[in-house]
Amino acid sequence: MANKVLKKENLAKEVVRMVLEAPEIARKRKPGQFIILRVNETGERIPLTIADSDAEAGTITLIFQVVGKTTMLLRDVPEGGEIADLVGPLGNPTHIENFGVVCAIGGGVGTAVIYPIAKALKEAGNQLISIVGARTEELLILTKEMGAISDRLLVSTDDGSYGIHGFVTDVLNQILDEGVNIGVVFAIGPLPMMRAVCNVTKARNLKTIVSLNPIMIDGTGMCGGCRVSVEGESKFACVHGPEFDGHQVDFDGLAQRLRVYTEDEEKSRQGYSQK
Repeated sequence: MANKVLKKENLAKEVVRMVLEAPEIARKRKPGQFIILRVNETGERIPLTIADSDAEAGTITLIFQVVGKTTMLLRDVPEGGEIADLVGPLGNPTHIENFGVVCAIGGGVGTAVIYPIAKALKEAGNQLISIVGARTEELLILTKEMGAISDRLLVSTDDGSYGIHGFVTDVLNQILDEGVNIGVVFAIGPLPMMRAVCNVTKARNLKTIVSLNPIMIDGTGMCGGCRVSVEGESKFACVHGPEFDGHQVDFDGLAQRLRVYTEDEEKSRQGYSQK
């Protein structure tokens, strides 16, 4: 069944927010879960986190970065247009409880993934400290939304064009050096960012949850494409995750798997761009 695009807008350079008609998914989704979609009948299947939903209106919100052919195709679907199909909600929802003080870290488009989780953590009674980072000011997203739900929001850019000049790990170290008693850290963003955050928190014995988005096809654990090594055991991000204890993830192995199809992906992207 096709799903209609009800609204589409650019949040930042090559970052798009899209509202889709998906009433059944909107009623059932929980923070941390995702969908898998195909833009057209011959397209590949890609996973995207559900950034928000409205059960009453029957809609879900996706926020994605345009990086390859499929996300370019999705970007080019107009308001009122349709995508071929989507399935969800998939994956295990985030474990939400009152941890006391939590730190939610979003890097780049990962802020779209951390937002619904941070919102649920705040609603559960946690004191919420949020860190939002990006390479430059023009790549920052959802800072107003994160600020509205946070007890404290800190924003950083790698080049110093906005907020604190530095990485999210610099900001995290600053908070920890203040003596803030954080119960758990949730960190979602590019793989190098999540790995860097885990290096900081592991040295301080601070529990850290990351959300992994490896190559994924069926979303049911059958294809094995999303295999990751966690504490020396093979796990499938689609059914065992997408969230894992960051201190147990083999980030080096995951990075290697993500590079397997880099050349093919670039050829596909260039082919579509030249049309």
